[in-house]
Amino acid sequence: MPTQANALPPSLVNEIAEVKRRLSAVERAPAPVNKFDRYPQVEWAAQGRPAVGGNIWSSVSIANVTGLTFDRVEVKFITDFLSTGKREAEVRLAAFRHTGKGEREIVSASGVLNLTGDTERLIGSVVMRWVHGIPYGWDYAADTTIYTIELQHRYKVGPEHPKGQTIYAIAAPEGSPTNDNILNWGYEQDAGGKWWWVPTYRQGSPWSPDFVTVPNWDEGSYSISNMHYCVGLPAERIPEASANGWAWVRNSGSKWLRASDITEPYFFV
Repeated sequence: MPTQANALPPSLVNEIAEVKRRLSAVERAPAPVNKFDRYPQVEWAAQGRPAVGGNIWSSVSIANVTGLTFDRVEVKFITDFLSTGKREAEVRLAAFRHTGKGEREIVSASGVLNLTGDTERLIGSVVMRWVHGIPYGWDYAADTTIYTIELQHRYKVGPEHPKGQTIYAIAAPEGSPTNDNILNWGYEQDAGGKWWWVPTYRQGSPWSPDFVTVPNWDEGSYSISNMHYCVGLPAERIPEASANGWAWVRNSGSKWLRASDITEPYFFV
């Protein structure tokens, strides 16, 4: 059977096509005209965070990093109500690829940092530096691809369930009337013959003796803020950044628990 003398094997054709795709991605990649990339956040207060979806990874904040220039980022956030042995957080940074169908796929994640808090209430501050691992070229061949970096958390210990106070009192639904002698004071004589002023209520009114529970003002959760900022920087500015991550923590104990694992379940939203 005749063959074409100058035909290329399929494997080489595929390699050439891949080289062309990579060259196209490099040509379309953004030029580093700035000294850093800024992805500002706005939340400056540490908010109480519940355990979500059975205490799987859930997002505290999201930075849209589509078109990023540098391969490493620095983020900062604050904490509150971390309590050693009672309310401790696991945090990590994670990169996601998004499609136009509301779906996302995890690309990479930092190692897991355990924030252990302190024995007294302190406002903590955490800085993390991370090589995000988003593939070189950033899928510029796919014009609809969007990337985000998320600060994620879950409970290492907790949350707590502080109990309130139960009081026996004359009670009624909030807003019930108290005038026209519905709720008043009357006399009552004790066994020793002494008379006492006691609260009274009229029969048929919404008021009656009942056990009333006053909830604890402390909801039992730790608080983590949104990222104060997420900024992309070159290697010479943040040389400590690594694929596992680097962290500086103030007013909280901390330790690295384990390396990155993108197979751990996370909240799908």
